[in-house]
Amino acid sequence: MRIKRREFLKVSAAAAGAVALQGCTKSPTLNAFAETRTGAESEAAGKWIPNTCQGCTTWCPIEIFVQNGRAVKVRGNQLSKANDGYCCVRGHLILQQIYDPDRIKTPMKRTNPKKGRKEDPKFVPISWDEAMDTIADKIMELRKNNETHKFLLMRGRYSHHNTIFYGHLPRMIGSPNNISHSSICAEVEKMGSYATEGFWGYRDYDLDNMKYLITWACDPISSNRQPPNSIRRLHKVLDGGTVAAIDPRMNNTAAKAHEWMPVKPGTDGAVAVAMAHYILVNGLWNKDFCGDFKDGRNQFRKGATVNEGDFDEKHTNGLVKWWNLELKDKDAAWAAREAGVDRAQIERIAKGFAEAAPNCAIWYGPYMHPRGSYAVMAIHSLNGLVGATDSEGGLVTGMGAPSTAYPSFAPYQDDIAKANAGQTKIDQRGYLEMPAMARANPGTGVVCNNVANAILDEDPYDIKVAIGYFNNFNFSGTEGARWDKAMAKVPFFVHCVPMFSEMTYFADIVLPSALHHSEDWALVSSKANCYGHLSIQQPVIERMFDVKGIETEVTWLLAEKLKDKGFSNMYDWLSKEYKDPETGKHPSNSLEFAITATKMRSQKAWDPAENKDYKGDRPNGWEDFRKKGIVNSPRFTFRQKWANGFPTETKKFEFYSETLKKGFETHAAKYNVSVDRVLELTNYAARGELAFVPHYESPEDVRHGSRREYPFDLIDMKSRLNREGRSANNSWYYSFKKCDPGDVNQEDVVQLNPDDARKLGISDGDMVRVTSTIGSLTVKARLWEGIRPGVVAKCFGQGHHAFGRIASKDFVKAEPRGANFNEIMPDDYDRITGSTARNGGFTGVKIEKV
Repeated sequence: MRIKRREFLKVSAAAAGAVALQGCTKSPTLNAFAETRTGAESEAAGKWIPNTCQGCTTWCPIEIFVQNGRAVKVRGNQLSKANDGYCCVRGHLILQQIYDPDRIKTPMKRTNPKKGRKEDPKFVPISWDEAMDTIADKIMELRKNNETHKFLLMRGRYSHHNTIFYGHLPRMIGSPNNISHSSICAEVEKMGSYATEGFWGYRDYDLDNMKYLITWACDPISSNRQPPNSIRRLHKVLDGGTVAAIDPRMNNTAAKAHEWMPVKPGTDGAVAVAMAHYILVNGLWNKDFCGDFKDGRNQFRKGATVNEGDFDEKHTNGLVKWWNLELKDKDAAWAAREAGVDRAQIERIAKGFAEAAPNCAIWYGPYMHPRGSYAVMAIHSLNGLVGATDSEGGLVTGMGAPSTAYPSFAPYQDDIAKANAGQTKIDQRGYLEMPAMARANPGTGVVCNNVANAILDEDPYDIKVAIGYFNNFNFSGTEGARWDKAMAKVPFFVHCVPMFSEMTYFADIVLPSALHHSEDWALVSSKANCYGHLSIQQPVIERMFDVKGIETEVTWLLAEKLKDKGFSNMYDWLSKEYKDPETGKHPSNSLEFAITATKMRSQKAWDPAENKDYKGDRPNGWEDFRKKGIVNSPRFTFRQKWANGFPTETKKFEFYSETLKKGFETHAAKYNVSVDRVLELTNYAARGELAFVPHYESPEDVRHGSRREYPFDLIDMKSRLNREGRSANNSWYYSFKKCDPGDVNQEDVVQLNPDDARKLGISDGDMVRVTSTIGSLTVKARLWEGIRPGVVAKCFGQGHHAFGRIASKDFVKAEPRGANFNEIMPDDYDRITGSTARNGGFTGVKIEKV
């Protein structure tokens, strides 16, 4: 039979009932809370089963309460030292996600060859056998034509097992093209800590002992990688110290903070360097960390050049050079004019922050702007200036957790695979104008959003076969129309997801994915509260539908099919190198492989013979680990880098970044150009030595749209309710939308300052047209004093036209519920890292009442 778009929801609901009648499990109850009772009597009838949330990149250890085969409650894992047994609202939304009636329930194939947003794919249900056979045929065709590099694998949410599917599988086939989503949602923020202290990753914070916290361009209790821990502990800083929030919009943290600085978008770097100027002029830097003038007399005075030889540095490099190149003339008065904030507030926050040192920290967000790298460097340098990094009560790199390496695939990689896996990656990382320097190493950063451009231009080549899993780049990438065109151009596309989305409607094969938090076998690692952890993902209910784990089960099924077609290398690797650590048995089917891979990866955590010397938790065997669900690391040991050195080129905290300089010079030498030429092509203003120190670069000359025609700066906020974009088809999402300051329940709104609205003749609730240089969207206006004048804000995650009956206004007609502002955000990048530009005032818009 053929399933037309208008019939999909009807068929989906019928399939759910059919599966229940077949006895796979009891029919799910959507109003799960209504049928549960509190107290011992209720809990005696069920069981708490450990799992991991992954609703954001916090990846909280959780437990799901199961009664009569049905998941009914969610809480934090009671053994977790990262979240103290709590989870945020995202965890509770798991219940509606599990029992979403619009989930994909069986593999499907496309029967309409025409692809487009308004095109009905006319999907037909098929078996897993037919689906995998078709995929294997396409891969074998690439191998036959020596075109395996034209295979593309795109990753969204993932587990440790992404090493198998995302990391190893493409190289076994013979492709370099495994592309992560990460640069769409972050990456640039990592340059702040890497260029200064050599750490590429997300940071951890000692909130228990903190006296001053600055949240900068982020909202820790809402969306920045530790919500449960932040919610649990922010009151300690509020009660015993000071919290300052720097953001154009009053977010959740700002609503509770002692200070809110509504900075003009894109000018954060100006405020940061002015704070550094103030701290140095007033002698407030941390002398134990940074050092001091040899004669003990402060020579930092506005406008004065300082002799580098007069300063004796300890654990830092280039402090005086930084002053001379960038800071000496840039005081708070200058920054106040540039950023449109109060001079006294800049100085007051700088003073309070430095005086609380080292028990202080700046918690900064992604800062995804075309000139974001230097902004985050300037912000993070303040942590070094006051000695807050690697210190008690400050911020730290965090702890890891024990895990065992996956078996090597190299012995099973044939000559075709070895040759083609070394080809240039499709995202154009490492091109002259796209250094994409992860860890300051040119060409190692991912440029996910640029893949659409590369496919359209066939540069460096065309893509013939693509697989995507847990991703929806047509929705989440800026200027998403590019993705529509690109995916329509790809001859064969497989989408592995739990529910349909904008990207799914370009698929030739759709594979229904098991939900990681309740139906799959996997592991994840994360950190919070100065502890690291390894956390399990395991089935808590019987699978209601014909779904499979993508990273393990699909890998096995594909390997079997490729073997049948004459390419056995992948199957030999999986069946021979993977074996149960307890029994020594090799897997014989896809589910056994998923369990075996999970046991092997976690062996160092649960095997008494392997974990005997570990200083953290030590489960007594696999079943004990499954029961507990988590291994906590020891608590972070502070100031080890102070004693042993930082992993930078100088082994010190670098205000003058030799680490970044080496990356730039390596990239420039590859193309036989100067570093200044690289900076020019990457749209940065710095030249010469300024490129190697944290500094401010104006957002104005990289802004899309003139101030005269597009007077407002557009920023996209992140919701407390977004489960990595997969909660928008849940009714609870809309019922509690007001928990995001300035938003409205059951609505999707653009937030506008009342003063601006008055000038435009706009009232609260009016429909308005928001227009950028690339397009217009219509959305309801919400007048709110919590947004800086001249700025408009819109929540990311709404505006789906293809996500189900709740997320879409009209699923059949592809009409969105609300607006997706990615559609009017121009395609741009922080080219140093490859990160997608979203905020920082780079998108200018105009607003008109409809």
